[in-house]
Amino acid sequence: MKAAVLYSFNDIRIEERPVPEVGPGEALVRMRACGICSGDVMPWYIEKKAPLVLGHEPAGEIVEVGEGVTDFQAGDRVFFHHHAPCGECRACKRGDFVLCETWKHSYIVPGGLAEFVKIPAVNLSRDTLKLPPDMDFLAGTLVEPLACVVKGMRRLGLKPGESVIIIGLGVMGALFVALARHMGAGHITGADMVPYRLEKALEVGADKVIDVSKTPLTEAGPRRVYPPVVADRVVVGPGNASAMAQGIACTAPGGTVLFFTPPPPGEILNIEPNRLYFNEINIIQSYSCGPDDTREALRLLSAGAIPVEKIITHTFPLEAAGDAFRMTARARESLKAVVVFQIP
Repeated sequence: MKAAVLYSFNDIRIEERPVPEVGPGEALVRMRACGICSGDVMPWYIEKKAPLVLGHEPAGEIVEVGEGVTDFQAGDRVFFHHHAPCGECRACKRGDFVLCETWKHSYIVPGGLAEFVKIPAVNLSRDTLKLPPDMDFLAGTLVEPLACVVKGMRRLGLKPGESVIIIGLGVMGALFVALARHMGAGHITGADMVPYRLEKALEVGADKVIDVSKTPLTEAGPRRVYPPVVADRVVVGPGNASAMAQGIACTAPGGTVLFFTPPPPGEILNIEPNRLYFNEINIIQSYSCGPDDTREALRLLSAGAIPVEKIITHTFPLEAAGDAFRMTARARESLKAVVVFQIP
């Protein structure tokens, strides 16, 4: 089979790999589509894993199941998560699935950008979902990224009628906009410096957008930083301390700011605890997602709550996976790139 293998940020090769063998409790999937994650274009994050087969936003069709599998069969159209929790440990019982040791060390083989992928037993039993008959494979690739947004929004604690600022309007920011609108946010402001993405944010539900290349999100005054707009809930998409500081400054008293993307190791964020304390501003993080989130994401997609056709903007064949990767990294005239596999 063919697979897209990353050796470095600028070196992605289409190689021949053996089709994985299926063991007890496992399943083999013929891939139909796989999204390119914006996290995969952070060099500091992805290159430490090289060489690896890219892709963890998969949708495909089961072609073989191993001994003992009863819940799935050949022909099932599925989404499967690249990590899956044990469901029994202290972290799982709290709902903190990403802290589960099984979750951390589970993975799909060899990765979503391969013509065939093996779903290990824990992933198959804990976080593989059948796609509804009316959901196509393209929409199925949004289950994982939307699930990350579902978890982030749950941790953010958005209530109907509250105002929201979303900093960074790539695909994840656009999904936050769409979900905030679905959840009844009172006013949604998006901030970015790319005109294409500002327009897309308006299309999926933002009330207002700010081009930060022309209007700074915050301005330094004599004593503190003064934001032109504040909100009850603030989502910071970019993984850097500057954006995080701006997010804190834009959070209204009693509000919450969510850091959604990790900064590189060693980057330092300076904060003023006095302002946080007397204004009761909460800072939270949200990393990846778990089975509860993927199920909710699938439900939202099935219900038509997310405008899939506006989120997925480009498709590529497997042979052009490097082009899809580079376009995602450029972060300009695109939101979501998906690799679509040819059906034999």
